[in-house]
Amino acid sequence: MIRILTLILALWVGPAAAQDLTMSSGSRLVSDRTSALDSYDMPTGVFADGSVPARTVEGRVERLTWRLQAGSSTTLQLLEPLRDQIQAQGFDVLFECEARTCGGFDFRFGTEVVPTPDMYVAIQDYRFLSATRGDEALSLLVSRNPPDGYVQMIRVSPADAEAPPPLVIEETVEQSQGLLADLEQNGHVILDDLHFRTGEITLGDGPFASLALIAAYLKDNPAVRMALVGNTDDTGTLEANISVSTGRAQAVRVRLIEKHGVAADRLEARGIGYLAPLTSNATPEGRDLNRRVEAILLVN
Repeated sequence: MIRILTLILALWVGPAAAQDLTMSSGSRLVSDRTSALDSYDMPTGVFADGSVPARTVEGRVERLTWRLQAGSSTTLQLLEPLRDQIQAQGFDVLFECEARTCGGFDFRFGTEVVPTPDMYVAIQDYRFLSATRGDEALSLLVSRNPPDGYVQMIRVSPADAEAPPPLVIEETVEQSQGLLADLEQNGHVILDDLHFRTGEITLGDGPFASLALIAAYLKDNPAVRMALVGNTDDTGTLEANISVSTGRAQAVRVRLIEKHGVAADRLEARGIGYLAPLTSNATPEGRDLNRRVEAILLVN
């Protein structure tokens, strides 16, 4: 049994009531950058004449991003249920486009996007939507890097209004073809809630759901061990990157031992630098994806 986070985002409709924007099962809130008073240039049209037309809105600005299990879903399939929900809650869609008609690269870099690794945008595979409801404004940006999908929502509400309800995360337990299923089927899995900036080996405070799952799996399966393998982007020399990637793997090993009680002799840590990229290092998004730690199943 694998724990799945089903995320429910309350959209404020007034002091007495709230509606829900429900993300798909397996979604994970990656970042929440909320400002009590700020401004946002919300796109209102496609890239043209050297710029993206926008309406500047001011007030309480929430910038939220999620990563979700997209599988083979298209960006339209990711966006459509969210669009239906906000329209059902009284929002009027002001503008909507897909990558090619938006303006591709120019639109992507002409509008506000939460930086990687918290948001990923494939230049040729994204969709954007902006909407309004009274004096509220909202935009949605979705993209994919299979098997993952990414959602960004920027919402602006009046600064002097009652603050919207906080995010509520409901935890359920159900069968899942998730991290542990992939580990057993493929023999390895990316610990994709761990992220490292170029050259850094420090692991944040967490919590990291993947490490809890790995620790639980090792407890339930005493005959197996795991190798933690660090990977980097291609910035710098191979020797330096092997050192960095080894440090990242060791940081994960130490966390599993010290915080999750895994026996040290059941974990080993190695680094292979930039020798096994997932994708091209030619873009910031690609470099971010290549900076990772994988768990490899070792059967005694």
